[in-house]
Amino acid sequence: MRFSSTPRGARLARRLCGHRLDAWGVPYGGDTHGAITLVVSELCANAVRHGHVAGRDFHLLLVADPAACTVRIEVGDARGEHVPRIPVTAQGDGDGGRGLLLVEALADRWGCSPREGGGPGKTVWAECAAPGLI
Repeated sequence: MRFSSTPRGARLARRLCGHRLDAWGVPYGGDTHGAITLVVSELCANAVRHGHVAGRDFHLLLVADPAACTVRIEVGDARGEHVPRIPVTAQGDGDGGRGLLLVEALADRWGCSPREGGGPGKTVWAECAAPGLI
């Protein structure tokens, strides 16, 4: 789905993810649900904060693989020149700077690739284990 590149868009993407996970058999309130939702939240927040270009939305794709019990998250934004990097150290007690550390800790794998189809921007993806996935 496509969302406005705003905090409201990121919040709606997170809520959609939570609903979809529950429908796939990963119930609200569980550790797996919380971890995957947090990864989605961080990737969408980064798309809004660091990948925003006026007039361009960000994209969220969730793919369930019941055979492998994984969920793949893909968040595409319009800024290909801003490649995500894990900070060497968190920046004091301030807000921000820890999102990719959380993604690194919670996802089984994650990375970044050019946008499919050669369009402007990039796709940041993560794969998370999801036992019980339908």
